[in-house]
Amino acid sequence: MDNASKRFFAEARRLIPGGVNSPVRACRNVDSEPLFIAKAKGCRLTDVDGGEYIDFVLSWGPMLLGHAEASVTAALCAAVERGASYGAPCPDEVALAREICAAMPGVEMVRMVNSGTEAAMSALRLARGVTGRDRVVKCVGCYHGHADPFLAAAGSGVATFAIPGTPGIPDAVTADTLLVPYNDIRSAGECFAVHGRRIAAVIVEPVAGNMGLVPPVPGFLETLRSLTGAHGALLIFDEVITGFRVAYGGAQARFGIDPDLTILGKIIGGGLPVGAFGGKKRYMEEVAPEGKVYQAGTLSGNPLAMAAGLATLRKLKTLDYGALEKRTHDFAAELGQILRAKGIPARTPSLASMFGIFFSEREIFNMEDARQCDQRRFTTFYKQMRKRGIYLAPSAFETGMVSFAHTDADLAEALDAARAVTFSS
Repeated sequence: MDNASKRFFAEARRLIPGGVNSPVRACRNVDSEPLFIAKAKGCRLTDVDGGEYIDFVLSWGPMLLGHAEASVTAALCAAVERGASYGAPCPDEVALAREICAAMPGVEMVRMVNSGTEAAMSALRLARGVTGRDRVVKCVGCYHGHADPFLAAAGSGVATFAIPGTPGIPDAVTADTLLVPYNDIRSAGECFAVHGRRIAAVIVEPVAGNMGLVPPVPGFLETLRSLTGAHGALLIFDEVITGFRVAYGGAQARFGIDPDLTILGKIIGGGLPVGAFGGKKRYMEEVAPEGKVYQAGTLSGNPLAMAAGLATLRKLKTLDYGALEKRTHDFAAELGQILRAKGIPARTPSLASMFGIFFSEREIFNMEDARQCDQRRFTTFYKQMRKRGIYLAPSAFETGMVSFAHTDADLAEALDAARAVTFSS
């Protein structure tokens, strides 16, 4: 590790818990220390030592246009000139809400918030408020932010550190969180057979992105839609990752599933701190001040995030998602071939502009399958790829991301780096 990043990290550890402001960034699970980033442009990051990296993390997903895209930067600079925060409505929040509602089939009204965690928390409160029930069903390994009810068997950062999901959270808070394996149709049915009358909602990542990339098996999402409808519960799609990435209209448009509520994250703000929850008008009208389910936020609808998000969505609407999906698929397929040619069992699934890297002979369907993968080989791969200028998420339970800014030459460079990786026997 170079000197400047080392110096920053040493000081950060004195001032910030673990030296980072989000745990997975510490890179402990891959036997590394974090790089401190000085700037980013397109699909490339530059660290404080001047090292350049092709970025397949993309701020954990939202930079689908790449970093510092010209139209988004221009919109953001203009917004800064108008003032950073009002604590009052602004025109761009209406325009952004209009774009989201037009794009997402299941969203008729939307409330802006400040993060995916806040959106998930608010959507669950709304579901409980409109149904009069307490219990929520979530899938083991799906991550819906760090609000208390969702940290039972969460994926992503919690899984990376093997931290029990509930330290600091009273048992009573997670007692109403019911767990089923992702992609397990039978378990979902059994859960509703026992608890159906008390379930307020099912919350699910329609494409799991926090146990690595795990697409839904045929019939899984359809079953959740059927079960919730039959039992008077709400279906909540957590589209923090998939919204505007797997299709412009999100996973709900791609798979033809109509959720009751939808959660969105930083992609609707061009990477700025923002989130939203939306859904059917009959439910969203229950949110204060229209209804009695309280939700509020001083920075909700922040003019900077609204301007950047509006520019992002307007740009995305003009781009060729199909071409990006094909390039991502071809890249992931060739990456898998490179690893297997070395005698290393590997699975590299892709969907839209996301891909996974699993060191396993078996196909991955859920969190238990992901945990059985060879984490030591992932660490070896991560460290050597980073040395060769390829920036991957420092966890085997994360999803790789490709942006519209990645060129064929960038993808070829990453594949050449993979060819040079060596594994000990």
